[in-house]
Amino acid sequence: MKKILLTCALALVASGISMRAETRLGATVGVNYNELHFGQTDIFSTDRMPGGSVGVMGELMIPGIGFGVDASLLYSMRNAKLHFEEKKAWSSMGLGAETATFHYIDIPINLKFRYHNLNGFESTLMPMAFAGPVISILAGHNKCADQLSYTPVTLNLQMGIGCEILEKVQVKAGYQFSVGQSCKTKLLDDHSAKHRTWFINATYFFR
Repeated sequence: MKKILLTCALALVASGISMRAETRLGATVGVNYNELHFGQTDIFSTDRMPGGSVGVMGELMIPGIGFGVDASLLYSMRNAKLHFEEKKAWSSMGLGAETATFHYIDIPINLKFRYHNLNGFESTLMPMAFAGPVISILAGHNKCADQLSYTPVTLNLQMGIGCEILEKVQVKAGYQFSVGQSCKTKLLDDHSAKHRTWFINATYFFR
């Protein structure tokens, strides 16, 4: 009997939250600054390069407490400069400083907190913080990146801060990094790398 009562109570709480929750959908566009970081020191150097993303984001917020979640479906392009000319194994193949381009389908899921007790100013500018996992599915790459082999699905973590402007536009800035390896070199298969990415996104909500 106690289990039944507890189940009913939890169901009522969950239904109450879902009835009060505020949901929104918006379009997202962003820029990133990515590094392909190798864990080994005896490998060619790499440089950060800019990239971008575009997609949609859905948000669910619980009124009164400032907490909520958001989830996105994004196309992301991440670039990195690889200095193959520094190692004979690649320079002998005629490779120099090459740009590697990676195309991903990203699914970020964030727990977020919006600070809304600002005596009415929150309707103009509301600060927030967020963190959560990102599932990245490799959709393609350019020819330079043929020198690498890939993990088709990687798990990343991201965190950052942002603000909401006029209750219509959210701007986020943060840092994302791969938990496991993103790729490794084909010639020296014990050399693996991870993406490390700074990003800024802006989302316009449709309502």
